[in-house]
Amino acid sequence: MAKLKLDLHDIYNRGGQIDAELNRIVQEAVDRKIDLVEIIPGKGSGQLKKKVLRFLNQAHIRQLYHRVEKDDKNFGRIFVHFKH
Repeated sequence: MAKLKLDLHDIYNRGGQIDAELNRIVQEAVDRKIDLVEIIPGKGSGQLKKKVLRFLNQAHIRQLYHRVEKDDKNFGRIFVHFKH
């Protein structure tokens, strides 16, 4: 199974760059027919994770993937499953 990974630790305080990276990774997954994208917002206060989930919940983004899974064992990871 092909997988992409996006670690947001380095850009956690740059909102515009975060959105650009999220758009890029979702589009790359669609273009390359990748099954799984792992997004790592990190643990922190949880604000970045909430931002990522809000981004993924936008109607035009939500139609591109199959489901979102929050890692039960690691609060700082989100998996986005694509069905092509």
